[in-house]
Amino acid sequence: MTLDKTDMGILKLLQEEGRLNNAEIAKRVFLSPPACWKRLKALEKGVIKNYRAIIEPKHLGFNFYAFMNITLDLHSEDNMAHFEQEIMKIDNVISCHNISGRYDYMLQLVVKDMEDFHNVSMMKVRAIGNIKEMNTSFSIREIKPFKGFPIK
Repeated sequence: MTLDKTDMGILKLLQEEGRLNNAEIAKRVFLSPPACWKRLKALEKGVIKNYRAIIEPKHLGFNFYAFMNITLDLHSEDNMAHFEQEIMKIDNVISCHNISGRYDYMLQLVVKDMEDFHNVSMMKVRAIGNIKEMNTSFSIREIKPFKGFPIK
């Protein structure tokens, strides 16, 4: 799908204010509501993955972000697939990337406190097995939260 300036405008608006209705989006991108609806439906078929509310983690009791780098002991495709399947089951892991460099994976976790971190890291992540090294850093404070992708 090729995105034009109007499509990019719709996407930018939805990233900034996901609850806008079609009439308001249409008004802001200078389209009629039916034309905007058609474009929005096309974007939802391939570009827009989902709609979500961004929740303040502290209101759910999550007071710490941890960034965990993991090196596996064995690197067969089966071992990596097993790790990835198991990491998907851990709700505290809010993002996982297979990365290049010294480590194999980088996880972002949310935890309530250090005891919660210990339980998640040792009883859930370490319990997956085949982990050679785990290195964790904690966020002191968030400078720039994820607000969406850069859209011009």
